[in-house]
Order: sequence, then C-alpha cells, then structure tokens
Amino acid sequence: MRSKLFVPGARPELFAKALASEADAISFDLEDSVPAEGKIAARAHVAEFLRSDIARASAKRLIVRVNGLDTPFGHDDCKALTNGAAHMINLPKVDSVEDVEAMASVTDLPLLLTIETPRGLRVATDLATASPQVAGLQVGLNDLCAPLGIARADREHIHAALWQIRLAAGEARCFAYDGAWPDIADEEGFCAEAALAESLGFLGKSCIHPRQVALANAMFGAADNEVDAARRLLRAAEAAAARGHGAFAFEGRMVDRPAIDRARAAITAAGKR
Repeated sequence: MRSKLFVPGARPELFAKALASEADAISFDLEDSVPAEGKIAARAHVAEFLRSDIARASAKRLIVRVNGLDTPFGHDDCKALTNGAAHMINLPKVDSVEDVEAMASVTDLPLLLTIETPRGLRVATDLATASPQVAGLQVGLNDLCAPLGIARADREHIHAALWQIRLAAGEARCFAYDGAWPDIADEEGFCAEAALAESLGFLGKSCIHPRQVALANAMFGAADNEVDAARRLLRAAEAAAARGHGAFAFEGRMVDRPAIDRARAAITAAGKR
C-alpha cells in the first residue's frame, strides 16, 4: 500500500476512475470532503459501489474513511459497509481507547486509526493496542498542526509526530501510514515529506490527487537494487545459520536478526507491487 488515493464519497463519477488508477489503495471519504447536508447521500453512493461487481473484482485495498462516532453519521456509516467489498475502516480524529472499542463493537473490519489531535498523539500506543482489529495508525498532520500554529512544512516539526506514531505502531505490531500533502502543485514538498516517512518505516503515503500517486509509488517500496541486496543478505544469513551464527559480517557491516527481518520485509513488499 505505497499509495492511498482519497476519493470524495459525494463524487460517484470518480469511483471507477480511481480504481483504474495506479494507486495501491482507494480511500472513499465520507468525512472532511463531504458537507453535512450531503453525508447521507455520499454514504449511499459508497455503499452501493462497494457492493458492485467492479469493486468486488478489484485487486486494490478498499478503505472507507467514516465520520467519527461522536457525530450523527459515524454509526450508520459503519452499518452501511456490511456485505460490501471494503477491506478496512479509517476512523478519524481518534484520541481515546473508548473510541477504538466503540468502533470495534460496530464493525468486524480492520481499523486504520488517524492520529490528528494532541491527545491522540500522546496516547498513540494505547490506541494502537486497544483492539486486535487495529491494523494501522495514520498521521493527520494538517489537523494536528494547524490549530496549534505549527509550520507544517518544517520537517523538524513533524519528525517528532511521525517518530512517536511509528514507535506506537511498532509496539502494537501494526503498520504506520503517512498522511496527505495538501499542495497538489508542490511535488517537491510531497516527496520530501514522503522521504522522511519512508525513512522512519512508514508503509506509504496518502494522496489527494491522482498526480501524487506516481510520486508515492516511487518513494515507497523496495527498489530493485534494495531487493537484490536483501536477497544476498538472506543467502548470507542462511549460510551463517548453518554455521551456528546469528550475527555475521555482510558486505562490510555486521548484521543480525533485525536486518534479516527487514530484508524479508523488503522482498515481500516488492512481490506485492
């Protein structure tokens, strides 16, 4: 899931186009992109599409960002997704264990929790470990930074949030996912933020426009030379294990179990591209 493309739930004419894109995942949005007066109709559009043959036949990961359970729409959003092709529910503005438990009580689908409040960031580990249904944590930097007057473009500012979310996800053994870059024309900014997230072990980046998808796909996932190196490392690990060695020298550096696990993960990720 190198790239996840947001599609407004109120724009059903874009659904099939999104599926035809190069994005690894599609996130149908019922929250921020849909005004209150259009939320019921958007829910119906998304639910109908997810029950269609084209959605069921898609190889993409299909996600729905629902409205929060503290709104008049959240519970009904989740109920509408039963018997459809959705793979995951994205719950926004999560900042309490009770939020996670409440969502887990109304759906059996895996959960992607968006961390976008100061309290949510502080208790990120508690959220990630609140339910076995939590599949991943996603950072929401726009909502996190704007109310606090934090300059979003300053990488030093956002590193702390990404680091904390990545460690929380690591403790819970779930994935961490990068949020959206708001300036569609600023490809340099998108790539710089994606590079930071990738360096911290985030799985991929959200996209708000199809032109960002290719950038995300290029930034995340193992490159061919990384895959080749991973294969060489695993061959060396097998030889070292046969000698009873858990740590060994490989191409000028010492490696052990974490490096071996990372090599396996790189090969797995490349195989899913």
